[in-house]
Amino acid sequence: MEFPAVNQSFTHPPPQPWADQSHRTPNIPPASCPPPPYHYPNLNPDQRSAAVSVTPMANTTVTAGHRPQLLYWDPSQQSYQDVFKPVPETTNMTTQGMPQRSYSLPTSPVSNSKTESRYGLDPQLLPSVVQVIKEDKIQWEGKVFVSESKSSVPPLSSTQCTLEDRGNATPRFIRCTSYSLPVEAQSAQKSHLPLGAIVCPLARPERGEHDVPVCEAGDCVKGCVHCRAFMSPAMSWQDCGQRFHCPFCDKLTEVPWQSYQPTNQGRRVDWGNKPELSLGSYEILEKQMGKAAVLLMAIDISASAMRTGQLDHICQQISSQLQALNGPDETDQSDLRVGLMTYDSRIHLYNLSPALSRPHMMVITDCEELELPVVEGLLVPLKDCIHIAERVLQEIALFNLESENRSSSQELPVSAGLKILQAAGSPGKLLIFHSSPFSEGTNQNSSSVLFSSSKVKSIFQGPDSSTSLARECVNQGCSVHMFAFSHQEVGGAWPGHIPFLTGGGLICYDSLQSEMEQERFRTDLSRCVNMQMAFKVQLRVFVSKEMRISGCYGSIIAGPESCCVSMAALDWRTALAFEFTHNKSLDEMRGVAIQFVLSYSNSSGENRTRIHTVILSASHQLLDTFRSSQAETLLTFYCKKMYSLALESSLQSLREGLQTEVTEMLSCFRKHSCTTSASPGQLLLPQFLKAVPVYINSLRKSEVLLPGLRSSVHQRLQLRSLIVSMDTLSTTSQFYPLILPLSVSADNANMPSLEEAVRCTVSSLDPGGLYLIYCPLALVLWVGSCVPPHTLLQLFNTNSFSYLTSGKISLPVLENSFSISTRALICSLQSSAAVTLQLKLVREGESCEEPLQRLLVEDKSPNGGASYADFLFHLHVNALRLIV
Repeated sequence: MEFPAVNQSFTHPPPQPWADQSHRTPNIPPASCPPPPYHYPNLNPDQRSAAVSVTPMANTTVTAGHRPQLLYWDPSQQSYQDVFKPVPETTNMTTQGMPQRSYSLPTSPVSNSKTESRYGLDPQLLPSVVQVIKEDKIQWEGKVFVSESKSSVPPLSSTQCTLEDRGNATPRFIRCTSYSLPVEAQSAQKSHLPLGAIVCPLARPERGEHDVPVCEAGDCVKGCVHCRAFMSPAMSWQDCGQRFHCPFCDKLTEVPWQSYQPTNQGRRVDWGNKPELSLGSYEILEKQMGKAAVLLMAIDISASAMRTGQLDHICQQISSQLQALNGPDETDQSDLRVGLMTYDSRIHLYNLSPALSRPHMMVITDCEELELPVVEGLLVPLKDCIHIAERVLQEIALFNLESENRSSSQELPVSAGLKILQAAGSPGKLLIFHSSPFSEGTNQNSSSVLFSSSKVKSIFQGPDSSTSLARECVNQGCSVHMFAFSHQEVGGAWPGHIPFLTGGGLICYDSLQSEMEQERFRTDLSRCVNMQMAFKVQLRVFVSKEMRISGCYGSIIAGPESCCVSMAALDWRTALAFEFTHNKSLDEMRGVAIQFVLSYSNSSGENRTRIHTVILSASHQLLDTFRSSQAETLLTFYCKKMYSLALESSLQSLREGLQTEVTEMLSCFRKHSCTTSASPGQLLLPQFLKAVPVYINSLRKSEVLLPGLRSSVHQRLQLRSLIVSMDTLSTTSQFYPLILPLSVSADNANMPSLEEAVRCTVSSLDPGGLYLIYCPLALVLWVGSCVPPHTLLQLFNTNSFSYLTSGKISLPVLENSFSISTRALICSLQSSAAVTLQLKLVREGESCEEPLQRLLVEDKSPNGGASYADFLFHLHVNALRLIV
């Protein structure tokens, strides 16, 4: 929904009256009056709440000395700060739309800068994400957060602290939108606060944290025999340990005599020796072994692919990766089974059996009804076929082209690779190296059509053939990873549907002719080959009987039930979102238990089951629900939900619905937070939700939901597929990038740190400074026009700003402290991203700054998105209209 102009009336669906709701009009507090003394656990007195306040004026005009107030509670000053800038001119414009009230607003912007608000708000005085992150670091950096039953709000994902499991899965694995759920379903609906959880089942522990303990299947205490939930601290023991109560089905289970132990104060006496009784996360190693995962590679050798001249470099890199996998010593040689094939309009299979004197190539010409001529020799342990595989890779680039120009299909190698894995009965990774232009399928609408409300579903959704093939890959545990070297985008089919739906991915390259792109390809290939993954994944969700699962959002193929999700493969970065709804009223004493059960096979063929359980509190007070919510978790949940619903809903309706939900949520918080010291024109924000407006605005105007004229279809499909599977930390960084100022002092000895980040607005970029801007999908170095020559010389080996060229660069290796520290920081940021990021240089004032403007999310966006200040103002006005 686009914002109306100042002289237009605001429209909003009329709010439904609440039971026993009274309309009070308390006195307006003075600027020095502190906000209501809300209690937040683990917070200092100056971190209790944030308040944004507007004082309505009836039938008045705006002058320089008489205007509406917009006040923000500043904990450091212990007073309200006015976020309106002085308005020098008098205007008589009045905004209509409030029943019996009107707002007098400045009609002309203070300046034409993108950082200024059209309503005169000072963006620098609005709640700051940078400040929120800094405050959280001050509170939790280097400390230990204990995750236990009904624990409080955890530290932010960006804060480096130690998470300790004492009966609740740590926030490393599960983050909830609220840690105190409303008891009544009616209260949950009124709050408009989603009840959900972000689960990252295979997240890696940080330094100082314990790995998830692994126990043998026969040694674990069995779980519920009725609903099949696994044993966890959420189970309550009865009859001296002879039975336990399951919160997920509300039934009792008898404990077999072989595993019986007495209880002491409600706990079994062996509680400390068994992770399933004392920890929120543990893993079970099953007795039955499966087939080990394999590595299968398919190389495009069509005529168009051969003409690009990249085939030789691709084969060299594959050979290098195989040598690295096998190890230099005989004791390190790998048992990993590998396979090779090439393709154009046909499939060429290679028998790598060591019993053969030379490898045999088999050609399959009938690809409509694909059948394998042989199975033996297609997948061979790497230690037995390393030399044969290297020989095949050397000869591939020497193939003679036939007279006919055979084209290649991106789905053909997937079908062939799937057949090989099915014949072997194994899961695995399928790496496709595709160099030809992408072709449209016969049943696929042209992807060159621009996005519109009537075309969104057909464009975001993959063709039926791709979805069907991806479903087969999921059943087999085949994870597809595609490396695309084609330049063609317009009019070509997007090849990423199958890779992203199977836990793999699509990585595109401009050309392998440059050293920077070759290095990027080498790094991406190494990361893909060595990435540890879970295969043939099934994720089951159990929740207390009073709740039910109403939705699952992520990079998955939706199944008939939201409580059970199947995936071909899963890595440690991938996260899913689940939404919960009330069946009936909750028990405030027992709270809510949620359990995620991940069944998978690792690369060695071991069948494992990982269990994560959290126990949340329940409260009759909605204020407790808001106080225990966190902005970054809400952002991640809304992102996954909106991006998933984009398959079936128009983008405009998604943007409007998102804004309405947040407006209703903030209005509800105001209604349940009304005190005598709060004016009716005051919008109160809980401490942990101060960043919600800027996060939601960034999501609404993202390239997926609000396209720009220069955004191609392929770029938007790629962005959606990458972002929808991100965890909380990556999602937050994507929608509010990190901007680090680099030192420009004479010595340049200090390496920038994450605590020195500045706000994502162009006003934060000093023309005399250097700034490194990072998000999981972009890395930009912005150079101001007034940077001292000695700084340019130390970093770029030139002292002239005009000699710098915007675009992708690689910093020169210079032996000075500034260059060393900056390159180290860049390497650190690149290592934290899922794909290799190419550093891009942007000079101040150049036209290529448009991609940079998309990262400055507090400003107006090139695609027409509103600034943070304007969006917050409209949230405030619409929320206030629901209150009065």
